[in-house]
Amino acid sequence: MENAKSVKLVLEDGTEIQGQSFGAFTSAAGEVVFSTAMTGYPENLTDPSFAGQILVLTYPIVGNYGVPGEELYESISKIFESDKIHVAGLVVNYYSEEHSHWNAAKSLGDWLAEYNIPGICGVDTRMLTKKLREKGAMLGKIVAEQDIPMHDPNQDNLVAQVSPEGVQHYGTGKNKIVLVDCGTKTNIIRCFLERDVELIRVPWDYDFTQLDYDGLFLSNGPGDPKMCVPTIEHLQKALQQDKPIFGICLGSQLMGLAAGGDTFKLKYGHRSHNQPVKLTGTQRSYITSQNHGFAVDTATLPAEWDMLFENLNDGTCEGIKHKTKPFFSTQFHPEAAGGPQDTEFLFDQFLDEVEKYKAGK
Repeated sequence: MENAKSVKLVLEDGTEIQGQSFGAFTSAAGEVVFSTAMTGYPENLTDPSFAGQILVLTYPIVGNYGVPGEELYESISKIFESDKIHVAGLVVNYYSEEHSHWNAAKSLGDWLAEYNIPGICGVDTRMLTKKLREKGAMLGKIVAEQDIPMHDPNQDNLVAQVSPEGVQHYGTGKNKIVLVDCGTKTNIIRCFLERDVELIRVPWDYDFTQLDYDGLFLSNGPGDPKMCVPTIEHLQKALQQDKPIFGICLGSQLMGLAAGGDTFKLKYGHRSHNQPVKLTGTQRSYITSQNHGFAVDTATLPAEWDMLFENLNDGTCEGIKHKTKPFFSTQFHPEAAGGPQDTEFLFDQFLDEVEKYKAGK
């Protein structure tokens, strides 16, 4: 790029990679992770699960379709996954200053600058991704004019930073669902509203056990699930009842912890739109969208719990279920945005369980 300022990406192992600045010309630190998704950067950058992370996009050209303008649906974004960019920084190979798309309102660089988020381009992202795969996700920083220290976001309660402060209501449908917002993507809300529900969105530490509801949903979110102590304690109470519970991503990890199991940090996580999972006990598999760095250790689950889905790349847990009660979760994202929507039917299965519960009361 003409007249672009020089910046560098520094990793905790001492690696320094020179590049050019786009977006905000500022320094930022975080955990360096990679996504192999070919498209969907507007959705990725606004996904709260990326909070505190410097995201490496492996697709060789980024920014060529720009960024769409904001549109609202039921008071939430129609396009983005939250109301702001959550990544700490962005790393790409080739950044396209010029963009072309019928719905584009601005460039990716201008959008990053609006939120004071730095980007670095001209990076050999293939080399960088191989390093992260071999050594694991590591701390890093994008350094502009002023150097800054490394920072491990997993030592912070990131969920508390991205969760809303108050209770919000959506829809007027027949089934009342409580959504525990640990950093939920707005497409999860859209998926529920398309299915005629009344949605009560509560903060991560809200005592939802005091509410009158038909089903409980646990959202995705950033960081280490063990930081969410109040959520786990409230969920343990909910597991003593029979009301249906559905969790996605971080919600799956919280369900595992509340059930008495353990979680662990993956070497470099799953962040892509093409992760294959298998429904356990069957020969049925699905291609899924994923974004997580932690997983449930199924060996630690109590006897009344089973693994529901298995990752066909590394064998890790992609969801759990209770053997007799209507509790289940997925580590992947059935709502996608971006990525395949092959497993969106799980929202319907959850609401079917809600109907059964209501009919049997």
